[in-house]
Amino acid sequence: ASGQTIPIHAVRGADDETALSALTSGERRWVEANAFKGSAKSHLALADGEGGLAAVLVGLGTGGRGEPCGPDELMLGDLGRKLPPATYRLGEGWRAPDVAALAWGLGAYRFQAYKGAGKEAADRQREPARLVLPDGSADRVRAVANAVWRARDVINTPANDLGPAELEAAARALAARHGADVTVTTGDDLVARNFPLIHAVGRASTRAPRLIDVTWGRADAPRITIVGKGVCFDTGGLDLKPAAGMLLMKKDMGGAAAAMALADMVMELRLDVRLRLLIPAVENAVSGNAFRPGDIIKSRQGLTVEIGNTDAEGRLVLADALSLAGEEAPELMMTFATLTGAARVALGPELPPCFVDNDDLWSMIEEAGLSCGDPVWRMPFWPGYDRLLESANADLGNVSDGPFAGAVTAALFLKRFAGGARNYVHFDIYGWRQAARPLGPKGGEPHAARTMLGVVERIAAKGSV
Repeated sequence: ASGQTIPIHAVRGADDETALSALTSGERRWVEANAFKGSAKSHLALADGEGGLAAVLVGLGTGGRGEPCGPDELMLGDLGRKLPPATYRLGEGWRAPDVAALAWGLGAYRFQAYKGAGKEAADRQREPARLVLPDGSADRVRAVANAVWRARDVINTPANDLGPAELEAAARALAARHGADVTVTTGDDLVARNFPLIHAVGRASTRAPRLIDVTWGRADAPRITIVGKGVCFDTGGLDLKPAAGMLLMKKDMGGAAAAMALADMVMELRLDVRLRLLIPAVENAVSGNAFRPGDIIKSRQGLTVEIGNTDAEGRLVLADALSLAGEEAPELMMTFATLTGAARVALGPELPPCFVDNDDLWSMIEEAGLSCGDPVWRMPFWPGYDRLLESANADLGNVSDGPFAGAVTAALFLKRFAGGARNYVHFDIYGWRQAARPLGPKGGEPHAARTMLGVVERIAAKGSV
């Protein structure tokens, strides 16, 4: 099969002879004539004696660009949509072929479900360039790429076509693919079954709120619980967002998409853990029965919460889900949530904050993120700011009175409800890529999901956190 495929050789700068040494003298003259230096994102096609495509050189640069952050091989993600239709393979110069292959898959994604005519329709009909996956890593590459593609599709789908019911359907499809069990609590049943915060946030919408609960794996394997914020659209509630603030609010369920992506990878790879996926799915809408600033609501855990701002709704729905998850004391519980603008101010859209107390667990997370181009940055559950959540009328408020430490206080709010877990990690993700990058186009992105796959793989191998 390799004789029928076109090799792609990696070149790291002008002085890299690894790939060039495999070329004929004529091919080397062509490289020199084109002044190809192996700079990042560059590529050069080499012709055979009959005018066909013989090989491709791709420049990876010399590292240090931070785009993407991680191994140089990730730069291959920029190439898949630039090459003519053919079947390619990795040739010389690749130090981490599995990373390169995954980058190819991630970079090839496009969301065109709503494109109907013209050039976009023609592009969909164009046969894509294909890459032969490296031996030994094909299953993992497919599992990760497919999970990320599905998550991106969910985030990119507009809210008129993706509300709580449709998010439930996506979770049920995920469970069906892997033989997992699903329980869903919907509408007023949330009150009857003691999920008052989820119900309060979602009750104003004509689309009923719900809590989606997926379980999979051996009962006595290490318990891993993933909780994802599933706010399918966020108007801000009665504390209404301005028009500009609503433009990307279809992505406010990006935490749920990231949680589903991680669960998808874990189940597809059959990792030996007891997995639980919890998604509180709501729409934060405005109507006569919307929850109000100043309301005091008793949570599942029993703590009363005074509502200081209805636009801080994500932490409310997560609180009830975390309380439920903690009742079985998982070894590791994590939240993925598009939670605060303060996190973006602090670290920007591409580097989500990771809140974690366990130093050894953080070391695993940091290493996993850097190795796969899905980096996160540690932030503190700083106890000195607990006072910012104090309320004169309730056990705590859902926001602080001042403008400072918004991401930290949101994380501290969640931690109040996560005490049942032995270890708790919170990711305040953006869920969106602002512009095209090597690992994907502009649009939805399940940040930190690939990072946490690496962590869960280690836990499954060790049998504990």
